[in-house]
Amino acid sequence: MNICVIGLGSMGKRRIRLLQKLDCHFVIIGIDSNAERARAVADEYGIDCYSAFSDVHEKFDCVFVCTSPQAHSLIIKKCLEKNLNVFTEINLISDLYDENIRLAKKKGKVLFLSSTPLYKEEMQIIDKKIKQNGKTCAYQYHVGQYLPDWHPWDKLNEFFVSNRNTNGCREFLAIELPWIQETFGKIKAVHVIKTNLTDLDLEFPDTYFIQIEHEKGNIGNLTIDVVSRQAVRRMEIFNEDLYIRWDGTPDSLYEKDIPSGELKQISAGRYIHENGYNASINEYAYMKEIEAFLEAIKGTEPLYSFEKDKETLKIIDEIERNTCDEQK
Repeated sequence: MNICVIGLGSMGKRRIRLLQKLDCHFVIIGIDSNAERARAVADEYGIDCYSAFSDVHEKFDCVFVCTSPQAHSLIIKKCLEKNLNVFTEINLISDLYDENIRLAKKKGKVLFLSSTPLYKEEMQIIDKKIKQNGKTCAYQYHVGQYLPDWHPWDKLNEFFVSNRNTNGCREFLAIELPWIQETFGKIKAVHVIKTNLTDLDLEFPDTYFIQIEHEKGNIGNLTIDVVSRQAVRRMEIFNEDLYIRWDGTPDSLYEKDIPSGELKQISAGRYIHENGYNASINEYAYMKEIEAFLEAIKGTEPLYSFEKDKETLKIIDEIERNTCDEQK
């Protein structure tokens, strides 16, 4: 299979690295408008890299769109027009969603949207246990990391997470809400307090406290921030028959055995970690969604879609608009 990866930043390099692990026979081509970055990736991964789509003369079967989210919609459209199956990282904005959905159906091509937590074994275990328990439950979930620590090698004002429309809190929400809704039910209502706790020159709130009501009756407190100097992903889930705790890594998932009173660790499978990233970044889940994309090309239904993400982005828009004061 011939594969083109567009955008050779951290996510583009991750996709190349995992594709090479998945099948050494894949022919991978890279594209990045930054010529220096393209040369560096070519040297590091032993692939041909170009500065523009127009420079590529090889034919390929699918593309991975790994640029900044603002550029996704037009790149996706161009790729679909070229009859290519498309895998895209999270978009954060819904530009051209309806048009690209229609175009993919017209062309008979896969339009696959990344939603990595849905492929994490920890999330799948939590989902199964919540549904097996069958009772209404509550959860507390905190996801945060100081924004300049995300990509310390990049200037913050040149990184898309500092842009108001694609900001870091919005990205955290786009990552977490799909699996949260899959497990606890569609979101019925949100109540939000938001503020700024840093001295960073940001045009968006850096901290959100969100109370969530789900259609199934489950409730949650979700804290999202780009303030915490310790990168954190920590969750507790509880009702009278259930207590689950997770601290963001495969070895930190625990469930209380009610009869014995013992907190027992749950094995959460394989762990692939790349040096330089936080311990909560398990690349095995990224590999599993690549496999899911390749299976989708063969006809398997993906776990997530642009149609679902359109609704997720509406909820995020509401969270960004919503405050407790405005609801009174």
